[in-house]
Amino acid sequence: MRPSLGGCAIALTIAGSDSSGGAGIQADLKAFTALGVYGASVITALTAQNTRGVEGVEAIRPEFVLAQLDAVLADLDVGAIKTGMLANGAIVTTVARRLRQLPASGRRPPVIVDPVMVATSGDVLLAADAIEAIRVELAPLASLMTPNLAEAARLLGTEPAAGEAAAAAQAQALFARFGCPILLKGGHGSGPEAVDLYCTGAGLERLSRPRLDTPHTHGTGCVLSAAVAALLARGLSLAAAIAGAKAFVWQGLAAGASLGIGQGRGPVDCLFGIRRTPPPIENSDL
Repeated sequence: MRPSLGGCAIALTIAGSDSSGGAGIQADLKAFTALGVYGASVITALTAQNTRGVEGVEAIRPEFVLAQLDAVLADLDVGAIKTGMLANGAIVTTVARRLRQLPASGRRPPVIVDPVMVATSGDVLLAADAIEAIRVELAPLASLMTPNLAEAARLLGTEPAAGEAAAAAQAQALFARFGCPILLKGGHGSGPEAVDLYCTGAGLERLSRPRLDTPHTHGTGCVLSAAVAALLARGLSLAAAIAGAKAFVWQGLAAGASLGIGQGRGPVDCLFGIRRTPPPIENSDL
């Protein structure tokens, strides 16, 4: 692993805030921290939500989203960027235009696009006008796109895939349309295995883990894309970052089943590794 200049790997999340801390900016920053990366953030929207659902959404003015993004990029040596909930078309366009200004070669950070459209609870998090903006403005900048089955269908303008063969066809269709690697997440599918499909110009790779019987999956997609970004910032290849992120999320899902947070769909436990280590103040005089 090789940290960014200055000795510390830095990752940036551009996403919405989850007031319950289970998804969005809060989950991303926890994942960054757990994986040894300094996290910066650009907040695109405020949500009033908990493990049972989303009560309200307030999008940030695009001008202020841009101000946050400019401030971070002007000062921090960002090693990787992920986008999550971008709320509406104006914000998608604003973010994409700013990212397009980054150097096309050299130290240009990879961009992981998680096209967040619907919360785990089923609540809509993306305005209809933003889907076309993601297709046209943001997707061409992606080093990796990480849609789930429902998001893949909306990006393609079709029905969600019913079965692995249909999902594979949609992953290949997304790659053909957008020209970037695709990690089509299968967590919303069924069966004993949770199968993700990684599609690149070299072909299609099946990434499988045993499906965990738990309702506590709040923030799973956010954590996965954040973990990929964190590991890329630390110098891993894209394939290695995906493999590491999947292992991290699977362990977080297993640990999250016993957290007991909230009365609905509880969060992934991003801090499972930290919980195994005694805090540094345990034997102090504080």
